[in-house]
Amino acid sequence: MTDWPNSGGVGPRPDPTRAMPTPRRGDDYGGGGYGGGHASYDSGYNTGQVYAGSGYGGGGQGVPGHAGPGPAGARPAPDWGRRVKVGLVTLLVVLLVWSVGTYFWADSKLRREVDLSTVMDRPEKGEGTTYLIVGSDSREGLSEEDRKNLHTGSAEGKRTDSMILLHVGPEGNTMVSLPRDSWVTIPEFKGSESGKTFPSPGARKLNASYSMDGATLLVRTVEYNTGLRIDHYAEIGFGGFAEIVDALGGVEMDIPRDIKDKNSGADFKKGRQTLDGAQALAFVRNRYEAGSDLERTKNQQKFLSALADQAATPSTIINPFTLYPTLGAGLDTLIVDEDMGLFDLASMFWAMKGVSGGEGVSMNMPIAGSAPQGSLRWDMARVKQLVGQLKNGEKVTVRAD
Repeated sequence: MTDWPNSGGVGPRPDPTRAMPTPRRGDDYGGGGYGGGHASYDSGYNTGQVYAGSGYGGGGQGVPGHAGPGPAGARPAPDWGRRVKVGLVTLLVVLLVWSVGTYFWADSKLRREVDLSTVMDRPEKGEGTTYLIVGSDSREGLSEEDRKNLHTGSAEGKRTDSMILLHVGPEGNTMVSLPRDSWVTIPEFKGSESGKTFPSPGARKLNASYSMDGATLLVRTVEYNTGLRIDHYAEIGFGGFAEIVDALGGVEMDIPRDIKDKNSGADFKKGRQTLDGAQALAFVRNRYEAGSDLERTKNQQKFLSALADQAATPSTIINPFTLYPTLGAGLDTLIVDEDMGLFDLASMFWAMKGVSGGEGVSMNMPIAGSAPQGSLRWDMARVKQLVGQLKNGEKVTVRAD
């Protein structure tokens, strides 16, 4: 064995960076180690050893547990099925939250100001649901410029400009216009504000009942003279009506003839055209040029059906840029009864849409002739038959002239 001198010796010194071989335990057994009687195996675990080889057994398999070349180290393919499912669930959650939020927002805007529980001596409820839809000449919220543009005049208070019974029944939907000049009996009633009971003032024009004590007396008068129970009440004024039409981007109508009326501001040429809010209001209010209140009520039904038909379309309902302005314009000015909900309101609009699509009956209240003060007298025999069919859920066969 060679002894290395401490200093000044001859011969090369060992490289200090190279680790000395470490004998394996097998070397003690005369060749029973890894290499038998050959040189001892360098494990490579000594200080300074750098791996540059092929690992345990060569062949490029790499160290177990570590990514290496080949398929084992490739990025896994995306799971598109799972991604689609997650996307659909996310979309459904967003739609649900949006729908619920819209519902509560819209529901909070309804003006539930009419208490039908104060109406006296109400008829028994029949089949289906009956709405009383009222267009008033309320100028609430209109500026002087608005009144001028809409030709509303400057009268204070409010009166009924149109009244329609809408019945949603098992045999179809029925719209019945009640001429404002109908000659009817205003019965005994309870004051909506005082709670006091007032005697019947006798026969008057139908719109006088609204002027005397508002919505509840109008409902009481209609129920008394028809025997038909009113389930829900909805009223809108001039301003709200025009705003809804404008929010929808106008309503398309087929004008039956040239119309020009300075009182309502109507000025139309015959043919199909889109009416904005001011034009629509002029069309439904046109009375003098129309020649009679009956002709005007027919125009009102046509327009309301067209309005409902356009409002209840997917392009309006699923488009927030149309839906929210339309709801905001309508609900801010729509006055309803205390029990009216959004689903009731939706049912009302869908029923009107159905009538315009030919799935129901549109008519005036049957008229027998003229009455005092240029009013109209109902044909009570046909009225009774009509109401009976509505209450019993039968197909309406009664027709007005």
